[in-house]
Order: sequence, then C-alpha cells, then structure tokens
Amino acid sequence: MAIAELTIVPIGTGTTSLSGYVAEMQRKLATLEGISYELTSMSTIIEGPLDRILDAVKTLHEHTFASGALRVSTSVKIDDRRDKEGSSAQKLASVQARMTEQSEMQ
Repeated sequence: MAIAELTIVPIGTGTTSLSGYVAEMQRKLATLEGISYELTSMSTIIEGPLDRILDAVKTLHEHTFASGALRVSTSVKIDDRRDKEGSSAQKLASVQARMTEQSEMQ
C-alpha cells in the first residue's frame, strides 16, 4: 500500500480563501473507492494501492477546475514501500516508539 501527500492549490479564484475548494475536494474523496484519506491543516494524506491514489489525484485535480478554478497547481509526494505493509498510523507509531526509547535512555 502506498501513502501520498497531496496539495492542490486553485489559482485565479477571485479570493484568497480556499476552504470551499478544500471542502469540495474532501467531499469528492469520500466518493472514491479503494483509498483512505486524512485532511491535515496543510495537505491531504491518501493511502491505498498506487493506481487508486494516482486516479484520485487526477480526479481531484480535474474536480478543482470543474469547481471554478482557472488554474490549478498540484503537488504530490508518494511513499511506496513494497517490502512490508505500512500505513500513516504505523509510521507515526514507529516514530513515537523511538522517541519513547530515547527518553527512557536519558
């Protein structure tokens, strides 16, 4: 399973507020099968098979145009580990465990 961090920025919207676009993208994500996602204050984390993630990126990019943006800038960072199963939760737990180990050693 792959993990992707996705940031889509609509440009040419006539306003500096983007929360309406973000809300629309989250609603669209809810309709997509085969992925899980989490909104953060700066981006959206998507987890699932790589082909589903890439389909979701394309869908959201196009959906932003359909929502009225005149230009769209999309950034994607993908972590695709294939030697063992992983998830965002697992990655965070691993870091927390290391922090606990280091605290106990001091």
